[in-house]
Amino acid sequence: MRASLFITCLADTVLPQTGRATVRVLERVGVAVDFPFEQTCCGQMHFNTGYADESIPLVRRFLRAFADSEVVVSPSASCVAMVRENYGRLAERAGDASLQAEVAALTPRVLELSELLIERLGIDDVGAFFPHRVTYHPTCHGMRMLGLGERPLRLLRAVRGIELTELPEATQCCGFGGTFAIKNADTSIAMLTDKVRAILDTGAEFCTAADGSCLMHIGGALSRQRAGVRTLHYAEILERTEHQRT
Repeated sequence: MRASLFITCLADTVLPQTGRATVRVLERVGVAVDFPFEQTCCGQMHFNTGYADESIPLVRRFLRAFADSEVVVSPSASCVAMVRENYGRLAERAGDASLQAEVAALTPRVLELSELLIERLGIDDVGAFFPHRVTYHPTCHGMRMLGLGERPLRLLRAVRGIELTELPEATQCCGFGGTFAIKNADTSIAMLTDKVRAILDTGAEFCTAADGSCLMHIGGALSRQRAGVRTLHYAEILERTEHQRT
């Protein structure tokens, strides 16, 4: 199989290690990965902030960039959810029948990393080794929009040496929500405080998730508290092997 990497804005600018880890994991299981350089923002920030019309040109660009891709894979549940759940609405809003047809053709091929590994490839053990205590935060887009369910956890449970600990009140939002955290800072901080308390109660060394945005939000609070707990995208855990002990 050949897969095109959809890196997302956040990974490209802030968390490039997540993109590199995704490529290494996919190549380890025999997937050939390419990277369309024409890609840019998927338009999620614009759409979620109320600028639907302004996000339509980004929909068109995404479709051009990945039109020939057999599969598009991303380490971001929220960006995959944007493409799969909202591109159809935006194409309809644009009143462009050809755009609607392009969206309908491409969006089923846009997958979050765990969907590709487990559903398309039938793989839940990628040969990873990570001898640490870890808790998993199911992000809102991955849980509520994509319905990832147990897929990331299945991958993590197969990691050798890992000690997975259940996160209390795991389904509660961390308070990020993109621009929500800026526009509603007080509410966001209150939600984040609850999430951080739950993470600390697990005694975990690492908190992992399927979205770098949520991990950035949570990681900032943990760092400010000097809690001694690090955040790490689950692709970066899957990347580790016995030759990369941490």
